[in-house]
Amino acid sequence: MSARPSSVAAAGADEIGKEEHRRILVILGALMLGMLLAALDQTIVATALPTIAGDLHGLNHLSWVVTAYLLTSTISTPLWGKLGDLYGRKKLFQAAIVIFLIGSALSGLSGDMAELIGFRALQGIGAGGLMVGAQAIIGDVVSPRQRGRYMGYFGAVFGLSSVIGPLAGGFITQHLSWRWVFYINLPLGIVALAVIAAVLHLPRQRTHHSIDYLGTALLGGAVTAIILLTTWGGTTYAWGSAPIIWLAVAALALIGLFCWVELRAAEPVLPLGLFRISVFSVSSSIGFLVGFVMFGAIIYIPLYLQTVHAATPTSSGLQLLPLVGGMLVTFIISGRLVTRWGRYKIFPVLGTAVMCIGLFLFSLLTPSTSLVVSSLYMVVLGVGIGGVMQVLVVAVQNAVPRSQLGVATSSSTFFRSIGGSFGVAAFGAIFNNRLAASLPKYLPPSALRAVHGSNVSASPAQLDALPPAIHHGYVLAFSDSLHVVFLIGAPIALVAFALTWLLKDLPLRDQAYVADGSGSGAGSGRNDGDSPQSPARAAEPAQK
Repeated sequence: MSARPSSVAAAGADEIGKEEHRRILVILGALMLGMLLAALDQTIVATALPTIAGDLHGLNHLSWVVTAYLLTSTISTPLWGKLGDLYGRKKLFQAAIVIFLIGSALSGLSGDMAELIGFRALQGIGAGGLMVGAQAIIGDVVSPRQRGRYMGYFGAVFGLSSVIGPLAGGFITQHLSWRWVFYINLPLGIVALAVIAAVLHLPRQRTHHSIDYLGTALLGGAVTAIILLTTWGGTTYAWGSAPIIWLAVAALALIGLFCWVELRAAEPVLPLGLFRISVFSVSSSIGFLVGFVMFGAIIYIPLYLQTVHAATPTSSGLQLLPLVGGMLVTFIISGRLVTRWGRYKIFPVLGTAVMCIGLFLFSLLTPSTSLVVSSLYMVVLGVGIGGVMQVLVVAVQNAVPRSQLGVATSSSTFFRSIGGSFGVAAFGAIFNNRLAASLPKYLPPSALRAVHGSNVSASPAQLDALPPAIHHGYVLAFSDSLHVVFLIGAPIALVAFALTWLLKDLPLRDQAYVADGSGSGAGSGRNDGDSPQSPARAAEPAQK
């Protein structure tokens, strides 16, 4: 008879668990929608850019439509994380949605290229808050052990946006107007705003607020100099030219000043004490290298498909599905296994190893490589990326005190974004130099003039208009240059693989919140910061 009350209690607990899971899924849906807005706008504009340039008469400034968004979203990332720690992540996430929607509406209303660039910069500020806020809020709502179960879906958002973006942008531009590329964000953002207001309730911490304005300005200046350096170097200006040298000097000086200020700030925007936590410092290093390789490599896969296999921009987006599929599968599987095992180290180790293999396989691509074989290579690379990306976020959130959950999450995202910027620039310089050296091997001087020398911005349509012999020679030179890009990416991924062995495999906590002053982490005097934290009291008042 005594078994009956126990079974009833167990059934009641199970029902409570199901109800909590349903609540988290609703919150997760709103957060994913917010992240989708930010991730989608990194790619959806790509296929609309030629139409925008023609409509607004700004071809010379076209790249800044993308660069402005990237610049402000990267710069604002650490600040959003810090503000979320100080003022509450719910309010900041809602503010980020509002800023993003205002930027979207104004971008759609732009009358010239200068206005569009400025409004895209405003949109990027909101996007930085969406990226960081969504991942940090999950850190508030879900314990690290259960977090892997949900973080995989965030990774899937990034993967899907890389395919949906170009397809949606092309479709909307063709059938509606390029302005609807921005207007489409408005109903999606309003839904996310309403759901977050209704269902998300977070603990409130009352702290003394001190914003590190000087540190934020110095960090913004340093990141601006770095991104301009990597954007202009080898393209707008030669690497050894005076503007590039001055940008490099400015970046180093601003980084030095930033570190000096952060050591003295009452509440630094990027606490240097976080680097004393080995999980944070190792994860940030791995994230930088993974971003370097991932963003740099993924840029050139569509180029290969369009140039070598003569795919259209829309069909090349569809042909990226194997890459996204591989990422999606491992995002979900690794997340569920992290939750089941309570451990995470094995996934970055295996993920970076598979990335190395995938990049090496891509270095074997030739003009005669079939689409089936290149698709298999994409699956391998996608599986590797999926094993690393979101697991690193879980590891960092598990290792830091709750008071620095937002800034640690944003810093992890920040280093991955900076790595991606470096990767795109470095691989671009390597590819341009190799193509310039390879073209004379396959084409006579008269043919080189026909393809504008080493101009790699020639569109597939322009290349198709070339005589068959010249087109074939260009494709051979292109393939040889791409071989070098992926071959250099493989050892960089190998360095990331080596770093994963230094990542401490801390047991994932079963509680959602970390108590400050628990004796470890960045919030204490300990240098290791790698011991599990105790949970915060559950009786904190809900954030209104």
